[in-house]
Amino acid sequence: MSRRRRGRVLLAAGVAVAAAGGTAAAVALDRGDSGTAAGSTLPPATAQVQRSTLVDAETVDGTLGYGTETAVTPRLRGTVTWLPPAGSTIKRGGRLYGVDDTPVVLLRGTLPLYRPLTPGVEGADVKQFEQNLAALGYDGFTVDEEYSDSTADAVREWQEDLGIEQTGTVEVGRVAYAAGDVRIYEVRGQVGDPAGGQAVLSYTGTTRVVTVDLDVDQQRLAGTGAAVGVELPDGRTAQGKVASVETVIELGSGGTGQEQEPETKLEVTVSLADQKGLGTLDQAAVDVSFTAQKRENVLSVPVAALLALAEGGYGVQVVEGTTTRIVPVETGMFSGGRVEVSGDGVAEGMTVGVAS
Repeated sequence: MSRRRRGRVLLAAGVAVAAAGGTAAAVALDRGDSGTAAGSTLPPATAQVQRSTLVDAETVDGTLGYGTETAVTPRLRGTVTWLPPAGSTIKRGGRLYGVDDTPVVLLRGTLPLYRPLTPGVEGADVKQFEQNLAALGYDGFTVDEEYSDSTADAVREWQEDLGIEQTGTVEVGRVAYAAGDVRIYEVRGQVGDPAGGQAVLSYTGTTRVVTVDLDVDQQRLAGTGAAVGVELPDGRTAQGKVASVETVIELGSGGTGQEQEPETKLEVTVSLADQKGLGTLDQAAVDVSFTAQKRENVLSVPVAALLALAEGGYGVQVVEGTTTRIVPVETGMFSGGRVEVSGDGVAEGMTVGVAS
């Protein structure tokens, strides 16, 4: 099986979540001993120091569906004799497709069947297969990393139930592993095609999720486990959580057929707990609202009120009647054109200068 990424190369699972930040053009000032800037004049505009809640949030486009599809290419040689209909669900132990009138069986796991399993073989692939065999109700063997004669006996029972030759050996291509039950996304082949060499179908998971592409500079939004709001096409809102984040490279081409520079993106998968609330929607464009950070009951000023101090750090120009003075501040969260500020000399209701 090969995982189709729509022209993308998977780099890694999971990404670091960056803290929200911001920049502001600021004027360098020297403060005198009194804290008043030498030669200062009244600023062209002013604003108030406010106490409020700052939220770093963003709404982006997403797609409701069953997640990324995985393509399946037969490993058995022969002729394709059966294919499932698109939209059908295949469970563990079920027939995924047929070759030479024998079933290729879906099992659960992440390690592909890369070698025949026969008595004397040991390894993680053996344990994975035995776990599935036990889950299907076969017994008389120990689930471990050793393919024993007892395992072979149970396999013969399984093969008899499948209606195939009872060899006690699991041949490469007889089973296909997936993380769970699958939903057939697309049937690509036809009955009568030669097996091997090309994909015959693709599948997805069976649970609806939302996928979102984010730019790298939006990675602060993509914290695994973070709550997410999803607006459906009919205006209803569904609640979700960030289930996974993968860094991918998009491989594109220009309109003239020339290759463009690869672009790094973040592919975010959002899980939705209330599947019934989605109704019959199988695939739809949705709006996804991320909240990277929320700061309650903090002081803030317009970003344009920040001044870069010559000795380092930031300050604000406090206006008191016809005079002004520079008060150093510590900056925090940036949101909606405002920035969180704190410090001994700053208080709610103060008037500060704002650059024009």
